[in-house]
Amino acid sequence: MSKVVLITGGSSGIGKSIGEFLILKGFIVYGTSRNPDNYKDSKFPILTLDVKDLHSIKQCVKTVIEKEGCLDVLINNAGAGITGPIEEIPEAEIKANFETNFFGPINMIKTVLPQMRTQHDGLIINITSIAGYMGLPYRGIYSANKAALEILTEAFRMELKGFNIKMTNVAPGDFATNIAAGRFHAPVLKNSPYKKPYGDTLQVMNTHVDSGSNPNMMAEAVFKIINTKNPKVHYKIGAFMQKFSIVLKRILPDTVYEKMLLNHYKL
Repeated sequence: MSKVVLITGGSSGIGKSIGEFLILKGFIVYGTSRNPDNYKDSKFPILTLDVKDLHSIKQCVKTVIEKEGCLDVLINNAGAGITGPIEEIPEAEIKANFETNFFGPINMIKTVLPQMRTQHDGLIINITSIAGYMGLPYRGIYSANKAALEILTEAFRMELKGFNIKMTNVAPGDFATNIAAGRFHAPVLKNSPYKKPYGDTLQVMNTHVDSGSNPNMMAEAVFKIINTKNPKVHYKIGAFMQKFSIVLKRILPDTVYEKMLLNHYKL
């Protein structure tokens, strides 16, 4: 039987690429969006979902299970970028970003677990970020909630071991998607002490996304993970230097690594 896959945020970018690739491989795929009517030309069904709304989450999962009778794979892909000096980002925006990137995946996981436990089988893939392995200047909030999701997965895996439910993290680097357009950008304030360094760093970040890797690389990686009997805890997908930066963080003294990042962002 074809496996049933639910991809949050499957209407564009990495989620869309994963869904279209899995469809070609014979999977039954459902994506999600807060505004599914905008994606009527999607190659797979797009369901209504707001990961910040628990009722919306429960209704979405219920719809998939009622239609298919099971749910084999959850891919927590929905996420939102956020940039700015931490001092100047409004608290409401910080909380909203954690609601989407951290609490949203937690509530998705909690909602699918009873069905997967009944099946005594299931796989949950959390899409995190290489940015979650280091505190990046002017991306500190994003780095923090992606790091939190990575650590949460480590704990969850051990708690779910007895139910034959697998969980893993997939941390992408920069991919050529529209994520930059959807970020919350703290404005570059005219009288801000961060005006020049933040403005310059923002340009560097957007350039990285524009010249990022093809999201099909993520799709192929997810397909391989789904077909792996015992997925690893962490996967990193992206350009060599982005993945290598995680290795450097492990082996270099903290201050040396920090200086390397400062030089990279010309700070």
